[in-house]
Amino acid sequence: MDIRTLPEPERDIYNRIKKKYSLTFDRLRAGDKNIRLLKIADLEQFLEGKDPFADVSEFPFWIRLWDSAMVLSYVLGAQKNVSGKRLLELGAGLGAPGLAAAAAGFDVTLSDYEDIILDFQKVSAAASKLDNVEFCHFDWLNPPDLQPFDVLAGAEILFREEFFQPLLSVFSSCLKDDGVIYLAHDSKRQSLGKFLKLAQNDFEIGLKEQEIKRDGKKVTIIVNRLRKKNL
Repeated sequence: MDIRTLPEPERDIYNRIKKKYSLTFDRLRAGDKNIRLLKIADLEQFLEGKDPFADVSEFPFWIRLWDSAMVLSYVLGAQKNVSGKRLLELGAGLGAPGLAAAAAGFDVTLSDYEDIILDFQKVSAAASKLDNVEFCHFDWLNPPDLQPFDVLAGAEILFREEFFQPLLSVFSSCLKDDGVIYLAHDSKRQSLGKFLKLAQNDFEIGLKEQEIKRDGKKVTIIVNRLRKKNL
């Protein structure tokens, strides 16, 4: 991609990050549009020799484009008649699902907990020529005061059990009464079942499995759709 085509604010962000990390753009098809996703080209350069699995709770999940995020991108990017609807992606990381939703016509807010993550998202949105995307620093333990959304979405966000109850509180406060939540996770993620057992007290939960191939092996992604009970 020709970086000179980026608007000046996002070009400045790109050049600032480029001074520290090697960067690349992935291309993701969303309907009839192409999403350009800014990524760190060499993850070892970011990890600086640290063992990412020594403490999983400290793994920077946002630096990878997860299979579940790809599947959720296709789900959201295929939504119809969404003009005027607002979508919040929680723990968005690189933001692929939210950007695909924006390409489909949603008014999207991408959220995460670190400024550098939002910087990557801002460059990707600009590179994808999407002007219906906002960005929000979002701490699940101390969430910002936002107007409820029509759709909440998240991929691989259920990795720490201590965040389950705070996340359910976010669901309740940030989702309209008639809204819907889309979650996507690898079927091997053991915490998913534990979370859904808690969520079923307040939400009707649907499930769909999607098989994809990764390095010649089948990977099963579970997409859950949640709606508030007792409407």
